[in-house]
Amino acid sequence: MSPILLCMLSLLAGIGVFITGMNLMGDGLEKSAGERMKRIFKKVSNNPFINVGAGAVVTGIIQSSAATTVMAIGFVNAGVMSLLQATYIIMGANIGTTVTGVIVSLSALPISEFVSAFAFIGVMLMFIKKEGIKRLGQILCGFGLIFVGLSIMSGAFKDPVVTDAFANVFLSIKIPILLVVVGAAFTALIQSSSTTTGLLIILVGTGAMDLGTALYIVLGANIGTCITAFIASSGTNENARRTAIIHLLFNLIGGMLFFIVLSFLEAQVCSLLKTLIADPGMQLAWFHVVFNITTTLVLLPFAKLLTKIACKIIKEKKKDEKAFTNKHINDLFIKTPPIAVQQAKKEVEYMAELAHTNLKLSFNALTKKSLAEADQIIANEDILDFTNTSLTHYLIKLGPVVSGNDEKVVGSFFHVVNDLERIGDHAENFLDINKKMNEENLEFSEKAKQDLMMMYSKIEKMFEIAMNVFDKTDKDHLYQIAELEDEVDGLKDQLSAGHVSRMAKGDCSVELGAYFYSLVSGLERVADHLVNVAYSIVNPIGKEETLENK
Repeated sequence: MSPILLCMLSLLAGIGVFITGMNLMGDGLEKSAGERMKRIFKKVSNNPFINVGAGAVVTGIIQSSAATTVMAIGFVNAGVMSLLQATYIIMGANIGTTVTGVIVSLSALPISEFVSAFAFIGVMLMFIKKEGIKRLGQILCGFGLIFVGLSIMSGAFKDPVVTDAFANVFLSIKIPILLVVVGAAFTALIQSSSTTTGLLIILVGTGAMDLGTALYIVLGANIGTCITAFIASSGTNENARRTAIIHLLFNLIGGMLFFIVLSFLEAQVCSLLKTLIADPGMQLAWFHVVFNITTTLVLLPFAKLLTKIACKIIKEKKKDEKAFTNKHINDLFIKTPPIAVQQAKKEVEYMAELAHTNLKLSFNALTKKSLAEADQIIANEDILDFTNTSLTHYLIKLGPVVSGNDEKVVGSFFHVVNDLERIGDHAENFLDINKKMNEENLEFSEKAKQDLMMMYSKIEKMFEIAMNVFDKTDKDHLYQIAELEDEVDGLKDQLSAGHVSRMAKGDCSVELGAYFYSLVSGLERVADHLVNVAYSIVNPIGKEETLENK
């Protein structure tokens, strides 16, 4: 077998192991730092430096600027992050992705063999059932595999014949812009600028490529990585697609600026890097760091201009008023489970707000014998039904990719969503009762209204406590909602008996009896569903395993 063919096979094997190690380490870090990532994104504000820092830190954790950009697109599409905020996040992501290059450059140090052994240590730890240790094992295994992959790639160039052949190929490509295109195309194909940078560091380190050539290909790699964002933005709203455009503009402008500098000062730049840093691979890695930091500093003051340009490129379309969209969830988040769970919780809370609003509107309208809010209640119910369906599908997709406590949380969300949907149905039932009473020209006595309002006030307190418990996972207040539920159960019997007494005295008509019982029974069932929502933080299916989900 020819040395060139052996080299290509070793190179492909090394790239495969390297990418596997990157993904394994990234997944482990992501799971371990899930809560930290949630806190980081919660701190996103209009302060550009905070947002740039958030993008850099998250990318440093998950080892992928493309993944961070995809998350930003998801947040923008969900309407929880502005286009300008996403622009700053993307700038930070480009800085964070340089960490990979620095890690790869460490393979030149006499520690590669020792670090490669982490792959074995990590695998052993992954057999331990404890979640924290298993994640540590995943991180160590991934980190070790990165260096195993780098070692395999480096080994492919041990034969001087192979090294010279590769060097001659790249030397024959004398047009700098063509090198940029090669870098962009290769990165777009594998959708990982980190892999391209890692491979270039190996090529430069082994002498198979000169530093000047590698600098141009790195510029192209930063442009090629934008393909992932464009793929992710397909089918999203205008702002999400604009986020992908901004990612491209940022990397394109930065690449153009450095291309111009290199066109005139390539020899001087290479000479400076060689003077400051001895190892060729490290020279390229630190050029990559300088490139991204400099581009961010230069374009940071022009972030608003970038958003305006993106808005000019992607025009606003007329929106269909009947089209429903989710506020917080997007399939783009599934690739980052900790963030996906956080967004799912926000969507559940949004659904709870809708159910609560409809319950208030329908009950108050009934006691006032008014149908003025009927259209709003029906519209809200349509949104509730849509959110229930889309959120359930989202949770089904999320279930297989979460682990540990998040797995239990996602399981509980299924039941909470069902309870909230049932509360919405009860609100709609109250509207139907209101319509029938209006058609029959019936109205409750003042005493009946007072009794219903007394019971409803308990429901309002339960709603407040239930959502507070759900939001903060506060077990200390579970006893309060349990006590209120007992009071509501007692009121159901008490109010029903009172209405029978009023009918016997002739204070209320017999025709109203069925409607009164339906309302009291409906409120009692709403109380049961609210108890289930609160108790979901300790038991996925509600207060008790035997509690009937009415």
